[in-house]
Amino acid sequence: MHIGRKISRIREIRGIKQDFLAIELGVSQQTISKIEQSEEVEDAMLEKIAGVLGVSAEAIKNFSEEVLIFHIQNMHDNASAYQYNYQCHYNPLDKVVELYERLLQSEREKVELLKGVNNEK
Repeated sequence: MHIGRKISRIREIRGIKQDFLAIELGVSQQTISKIEQSEEVEDAMLEKIAGVLGVSAEAIKNFSEEVLIFHIQNMHDNASAYQYNYQCHYNPLDKVVELYERLLQSEREKVELLKGVNNEK
């Protein structure tokens, strides 16, 4: 279990540069580089790093690229299945006609209101 590599990979996936992580942690970029080359990281530092990366320390410890790829593939498969199985339960054209009729009625009401205002003058 090489925690440093996991930190590096999560940082890259999140689009965070070593410099930014260093600034957030109040350490040098070289320190971050050394941490990412380390097999183990102190729990306190791991918690701080996890906070900046927006994940839990446990997520860093359990991070696996294989699992990540599996989840991404699974999400894609589920999204594809949803896309192909989606059925519209109403006629979209009916909704357009309904909207048009409501807008037309609104315009008629405005015209009547304006006629009433003009007649009062």
